[in-house]
Amino acid sequence: MSESETTVLRADRMVDVVTGEVQSPGVVVVEGDRIVGVGSDAAPNDADIIELGDRTLLPGLMDMELNFFMGGPGDRGARTSVVETPIDRSFRAVVNAKTTLLAGFTTVRNLGLFIPTGGHLLDVSLGRAIERGYVVGPRIVPAGHAICPTGGHLEPTVFVGLAHGIMPLTVEEGVANGVDEVRKAVRHQIKFGAQVIKICASGGVMSHTGPAGAQQFSDEELAVAVDEAHRAGIRVAAHAHGDAGIRAAIHAGIDCIEHGSLMTEDTLALAKERGTFLVATTYLADGMDVSHAAPELQAKAAEVFPKARQTITRALELGIKVCCGTDAPAIPHGENAKELIALTRRGASPLRAIQTATIAAAELIEAEDRGRIEPGLLADVIAVPGDPLEDITLTESVDFVMLGGVVHAQPV
Repeated sequence: MSESETTVLRADRMVDVVTGEVQSPGVVVVEGDRIVGVGSDAAPNDADIIELGDRTLLPGLMDMELNFFMGGPGDRGARTSVVETPIDRSFRAVVNAKTTLLAGFTTVRNLGLFIPTGGHLLDVSLGRAIERGYVVGPRIVPAGHAICPTGGHLEPTVFVGLAHGIMPLTVEEGVANGVDEVRKAVRHQIKFGAQVIKICASGGVMSHTGPAGAQQFSDEELAVAVDEAHRAGIRVAAHAHGDAGIRAAIHAGIDCIEHGSLMTEDTLALAKERGTFLVATTYLADGMDVSHAAPELQAKAAEVFPKARQTITRALELGIKVCCGTDAPAIPHGENAKELIALTRRGASPLRAIQTATIAAAELIEAEDRGRIEPGLLADVIAVPGDPLEDITLTESVDFVMLGGVVHAQPV
């Protein structure tokens, strides 16, 4: 922002993500960290004007599942968890956060640490550092540690089959067995700043945990996680590929299913009835590189991914509340828009795909101050060349990013 109290963004187009209407020209008036006006009539004469030309203004996009503390420059793959300290991870997370913001994603859910930290919630600290202006990145809704049973999908030792005694993890770090430990694990995350709880309801594709669809937490353990979180006013997300685990999670009152790969028609109908959100992570089925994974993991991917594509298509047809989530770094940080493109391959219109990363995501995180370009909302605004409602791939070419009224990227 310049020294002028008011900044006007002017582009050839602006999308109303609620109605799909394209306004031309697109004009947004910003004061401080808020949008104060929309349209040419709202622009004062003494404002600082940013001319963006043949571009389309959009609200900042949102990714509802990623992990800044994995992947990115210098990541050592399977060895990372036993050769890096939490401090090492945090420095790399700073790089990943900036990369994601510059890709046009202004809000994210960091959905579950599964690394040794001594119980410290690194994502809470990163979000605080961004808020205070120490580092650059998107707004973070942190989950703290993902919660799973011993040997569950999100226990990091099972990703590479570590021997007994290597990298032990505590209840505070998310490994919990039985209702009392689950309750304690949830309370620890909430106490130290988690804004969402992530639990493991079924097996996974890229871990040595048996079938991807097998339910892992018991019904009672799922229920107590939901009870603790909801009494604190916090939502719960469940990693779940398998139908049984998904149904158990929905019956327990979980707010959001991550992946949802193997949902049957009855379970899809149940999710629709209950208003359960689905974070599709559907680009994984197209773009995740499993060529270096163990043969048994490649076999799981070959079985699950084709079914997952069909599931997401059906979820879109039924009008389930689908939200954008990439599971980055399963796809690289900064390539988040590939999820929007994949959603259109599953049957979403470009507008519906953009809505999964704007108004649907805002509803999921209960954030009424973002996800649209309207007066009174946060000035989280991006621009892409051309018209993304005609060509969704343009969302990969974000070249203007404003977060809370501060410009972080601008066309040269």
